Formats: sequence, structure tokens, C-alpha cells
Amino acid sequence: MENKHKTECPEQSCSAKTKKHLLPKGLICLVIIVALFGGIGWKMGMAPMLNTIMHTAHDLLLNTCFYLMAICVLTGALGKLFVEFGVVDLIEKVLRPLMRPVFRLPGVASLGAVLTFLSDNPAIITLAHDKHFSGYFKKYQYISLTNFGTAFGMGLIVIVFMLGQGYMLEPLLGFVGACCGCIVSTRLMQYFVLKAYPQYKEENALDSEQFEKQAERPTHQEEKSTFLRTLNSLLDGGKSGVEVGISIIPGVLIISTLVMILTFGPSADGTFTGKAYEGIAILPTLANKLDWLLQPLFGFSDPHQIAFPITALGAVGAALSLVPNFLAQGWIDGNAIAVFTGIGMCWSGFLSTHTAMLDTIGYRELTSKAIMSHCVGGLVAALVAHGLFLVFG
Repeated sequence: MENKHKTECPEQSCSAKTKKHLLPKGLICLVIIVALFGGIGWKMGMAPMLNTIMHTAHDLLLNTCFYLMAICVLTGALGKLFVEFGVVDLIEKVLRPLMRPVFRLPGVASLGAVLTFLSDNPAIITLAHDKHFSGYFKKYQYISLTNFGTAFGMGLIVIVFMLGQGYMLEPLLGFVGACCGCIVSTRLMQYFVLKAYPQYKEENALDSEQFEKQAERPTHQEEKSTFLRTLNSLLDGGKSGVEVGISIIPGVLIISTLVMILTFGPSADGTFTGKAYEGIAILPTLANKLDWLLQPLFGFSDPHQIAFPITALGAVGAALSLVPNFLAQGWIDGNAIAVFTGIGMCWSGFLSTHTAMLDTIGYRELTSKAIMSHCVGGLVAALVAHGLFLVFG
């Protein structure tokens, strides 16, 4: 009985410590939520605030999320078709010689860029878990794959979305900016890793067999007709696009609704009616105070434009949902589209994915360095996109 009592005490003590540890966090969370929505409710009124939140989320769901899902389905089908008929292999072969001199990565890393561009950030982790693929990398290169892949995540969706808004040259300038941001982010991450762990320069990521680009297709697949292969690719790719489209809905509804309340102002007569897209306009007020910095660096012509990069930090799909409303208000020009494309592609929700990605490959302690590197990379992407627009726009 005495031994039993001794073994139970540490568990009870541990439970008590856990509760004491969680209590301050719970209070902090409660204070933040009450302060945020209490402040907004004090300005707008509780009933108009709640109505605006619901109406904004509903309108975003119907007019933005389903539009983005349609783009995801079409781009997913196109991406799967490219994989099926070797277009991805061709692009990867063309890009391979650029990897080592530009990114300090093995040539096979180009496949990661193509796959994340056609899908989303986590595709690079799926590839990194392939032992044949990771066998080409030193540890510092392997860790930097999270930064490299994130810079191209949802790239095709972002570009197609911007093209759908009626802009042709600007999204391409933004794409070049994102590539430049990727170079800075990847190499800066490698610098931080080598500074902290110099031995990683020579250590292999994994001892494994050499990577083979793609496993040979099964014989029965080769025997299928071109028509069936095309049809299956389009349908399978479209199905994966639906999954991507559904996955971006929470980010759009939660993040965009909050950002829009902080971006837009009251109705035309200055009152809060509870309609969609009303708010307290805090972000433009803050952006006005930083206009001396934002205008020369990024060419932002309207303070509301700052909402896009802030939203892209959490989810680029949510950031894209801002664009139609900004266009309707006349707050966006060609320069903004170029900058949005560059910073949207490069950041593409990295705050919500970097931690999980580094944890998955086993280097959680380097998360802060990855975030810092990618933050700098996104700013470089915006700077380059703005500079290119001044020259070619």
C-alpha cells in the first residue's frame, strides 16, 4: 500500500502542475478573444457585428470559395494530365541544371518545385519522405526543402486566379518575383542551418539508394488507350482539386472574414447595418502611418492593399478571396496584382504549414529560422515584382 501511494503521488503532482500551467494560457486566450471582439462590438454594436460576420462568411462561401474550388478542380485536372503524359518529367529535366548553382540543391529538387506549384506546400514533404529522393541531399539541403517547396505552393492556382481577374502580364511578373524570393529564402535557411550545425554540410540526409524520377508505370496502364488515360487523369486530378478546394474553405471563412472586418469601413452613411463587408477599418489606418515605407518599396497605391500580404501569411486562398472585393472598390491596380502574385506565392500560408512541415521531417527546433528566412523571402518577392512592374508594366 505504501509503494502504491508513492507511485500515485507523482502522477497527481504532475496533473496538478499541468492544470496550473494551462490556467494562465486559458486566461490569456479568453482575454484576447474578449478584447478583440469586445472592441469590434463596442465600435460596431454587438448585433451589427454578428450579422456582418455571418453575412460576410456566407458571401465568401458562395461567391469566393466555390469559385476557388472550380479553379482548383481545373488546375488539378491539368496537373494530373501533365504527370500522366510526361510533361512534369520534361519540365523537371529543363529545370534540373538550375538547381545547384541557383538554390544550392541537387538537381532532383526541381521535381519538388513542379509538384508544389501544381498542388500545395505539403507535396514537398511527401516527396522528402521518399528515401530514393532524399538520398541525394545533405542535411542542410534537406531541411531547406521546406522553404524551397513553400515558395511555389499553390502557384498555378494563384496565377490562374489572377489571370481570371483580367490581368495577363502582372501575374507573370509576380511569378518571377516569387522565384527570386524562393532563392533568398532557401539560401538564407541553409546559412542559418550551417551556422547552427556546421556538421550538416557533410552529413547525408539519409543513407539510401539513388533517386529514380518515377517508378515505371504498370504494364496494364501502358496498354490503356490514350483516351482512357486522358479521361482518368482529368477525373482523378479534378477529384484532388475538390479536396484542395474544400481544405481552403476554413481559412477563407475564418481569416478573410476577420481581415475584412479590420479592412472595410461602415456603410455609405457612416452607420453599421450588419451587411456583409462592413468593418472598423483598422488596417488601412495603420497602413497610412506606414505609407512612407510601403509606397516606395512595394508601390502600394491604397492602404487597403496591406490586407493581402497579412492574410497570405495564414492562407493564400483566404488572401485571394480579398481580390474581387478590392477590385470592385477600385483599390487595386496592375502593380498590386504583380506584388500580390509574388508575395502570395512565396508566402502561401507558410505560418500555418512550416511548423508542421519541419516537425514531420524531424527538425522542429529550426522552425523559427525557417519562418524568419521565408518572411525575408516573401518581402524580396514583393520588391522584385514591384521593380519588374515599373520596368515592364
